[in-house]
Amino acid sequence: MPATALAATGLPAPVLPALEGRQVKYSELTRRYFDATPAVGEFSRDGAAMGRVVRGCAGQPERGTWVQFELRVHDGRVLDARFLAFGCPHTIATASWVAEQAAGNVLRAELPEPVHALRERFEVPQEKLGRLLILEDAWLAATRAAIDSVDHDPIS
Repeated sequence: MPATALAATGLPAPVLPALEGRQVKYSELTRRYFDATPAVGEFSRDGAAMGRVVRGCAGQPERGTWVQFELRVHDGRVLDARFLAFGCPHTIATASWVAEQAAGNVLRAELPEPVHALRERFEVPQEKLGRLLILEDAWLAATRAAIDSVDHDPIS
């Protein structure tokens, strides 16, 4: 059952098995962005689209969390954003939301919301805060690459 249909039933939040063998409840927002992941993927390198594509990543899959953001930027604006991630549903959902929120906005070396606000928005447990810090590092790497690439060739 889709998350939106589930919310309409008044049932409690879905419970998914966690890697540690315990059950974790995920918020409706986390489920929605985890299930849909509207901004997942990478940009085509065909050169037909306007803007420069830059990339930033952080984390290590073997340590449980890795996030990559790709930004298509032009004239100081994020035209579009994409992400790839390896991690828990909170990490994937939050990365998806960050990429979606960035599209069309002014390029800034900061997340659309501070990490603690993202933690509250997605109801991320305190013990997973480090995963959101990795997401922030990936975002900062991408935005700094965009800012630094003004006089350089796009990635290929």
